[in-house]
Amino acid sequence: MTEEAVGHYCNMTVLEHEGPKAQVHLKGYEHPVWFTQVRDAVAYLRSPEELAEAVVTYVHDMSKADSWAHPGDGAWINAEDAVFVIESARKGGMSAPEAIPFGAMQAAEKFIAENGGRAVHLAEIPDTYVLGPADLTSVNEEETNVHAHMGSMQ
Repeated sequence: MTEEAVGHYCNMTVLEHEGPKAQVHLKGYEHPVWFTQVRDAVAYLRSPEELAEAVVTYVHDMSKADSWAHPGDGAWINAEDAVFVIESARKGGMSAPEAIPFGAMQAAEKFIAENGGRAVHLAEIPDTYVLGPADLTSVNEEETNVHAHMGSMQ
């Protein structure tokens, strides 16, 4: 992943966003399609408008990531082999609900104990979770609370 990697839907530099990322490799294309959130890659794979054949999808194994902010290049795993935590309190790089990938169920269960959610495999992620509208309410409330707190500190 380099500075040239741009998110497919947001057209923003992927490295500028925290959390797990995804890359979809398409048949006949030299470069992957990048996503600032794993959730968006799953939506892409399920979208009937996307006609190119996906050969493989890689996601960050967050149990092997350097950090949440910068997962790094050494944590990529095949999405088919991952366990995803959905419906947790942790948001993805675009501040939307995320499908957080782990290489092992034990790592996913540890994350769930700390952040809530439930573990599913790629095929079990509900379409409504990735294709439906994202609830950004809690993000806006958190930002409002942070700004209010910062204002009281001045």
